[in-house]
Amino acid sequence: MPAFELGGDPDSILTHYAEEDKPFGAVVPPIFQNSLFLFDKAEDLADALTHYHEGPPFVYSRSGNPTVDIVERKIAALEGMGGCKITSGGIGAIAVALSSELEAGAHAVIVDSAYGPTRGYLEFMSKFGVSHTCVPGTSVDEIADAVKPETKAIYLESPSSILFRLQDLPAISKIARERKITTFIDNTYCTPLYMRPAEYGIDVVLHSGSKYFGGHSDINAGAICADSVRIERIVRNELSYYASLLHPFSAWLMLRGLRTLRVRVAQHEIAANYVAGWLETQPQIERVRHISLESFPQRDLFLKLMKGSTGLFSFEPKVQTREAVFAFADALKIFGRGISWGGFESLVVPLHHPTENGPRWLVRLFCGLEDPEELRKDVEQALQYL
Repeated sequence: MPAFELGGDPDSILTHYAEEDKPFGAVVPPIFQNSLFLFDKAEDLADALTHYHEGPPFVYSRSGNPTVDIVERKIAALEGMGGCKITSGGIGAIAVALSSELEAGAHAVIVDSAYGPTRGYLEFMSKFGVSHTCVPGTSVDEIADAVKPETKAIYLESPSSILFRLQDLPAISKIARERKITTFIDNTYCTPLYMRPAEYGIDVVLHSGSKYFGGHSDINAGAICADSVRIERIVRNELSYYASLLHPFSAWLMLRGLRTLRVRVAQHEIAANYVAGWLETQPQIERVRHISLESFPQRDLFLKLMKGSTGLFSFEPKVQTREAVFAFADALKIFGRGISWGGFESLVVPLHHPTENGPRWLVRLFCGLEDPEELRKDVEQALQYL
């Protein structure tokens, strides 16, 4: 089977890329569930150890494994970037990537509605002399003004997963490159199918593989995508010392998930657009935060940067009491009460969260693969509590 060019057709990448070899004619690659690899000659082993962190030939599964390598090559190709490493958790990928740029005395700028554990990690890094500034990020000037002489990283999440704020990636990356600052983004929501941040100048792209990449709510994983030089440096240092690659079996499950990524993301998008559009018309609802709605405040930026939306959004009910919001969530029959998203199942989580108008009760919904009309009916019957 011919190799596919880097950055080629996404569906061909998902289906075939990095799978040219077919051991025993198997249509699905095997799981290489081994910790080490043997060599015929000592000289071959010595040569491999010299290039231990560069990929095949593999030496030790802590830094490279054939099953894991297939998934990494696919994700790198999907993002149009030179390399990828997949880790045993999303926050692990974030911590490893940020640590590769941050040292004592360094400063980072981060959007204030980014994933909570990411902000928590930067708080944790203060004990090592790393400082950070949180900004809303909807204005490029906010980010530019927060930059200091010691700033080494700008961390973005577009859209953020609770308030769904967008950032102007081309404008921010231009400022960062002029000032020699590394840009990072969590691209879990969009996936590379709907946005490829490298095309807008972003240096490091991160994913929670537990979400859309896995798609079945049965793995925890993270991914770091960057140019090949940066990835090799991360593997030699941060990844080798305080993180670990994803285990081969979990990588194989992620490979299974990637094969259906296109159809699943499309179905999530259809369902979320349908439910969010209907919710916007209901008298109990103050505001729906979904990037695909015509009422979305940053619609022009959405249309400029993204090819579509996916299954996650939030809304603010007019009744702002804990009791009402919890009663609504408890009344849902199809939506399960859980904090994650990106799997086959629909989920709800009530949150008291800072907004432009101060702390507000929000309800975050993730629309899974169930019938959109059934999801709408489920929300409708629960609205009696709001």
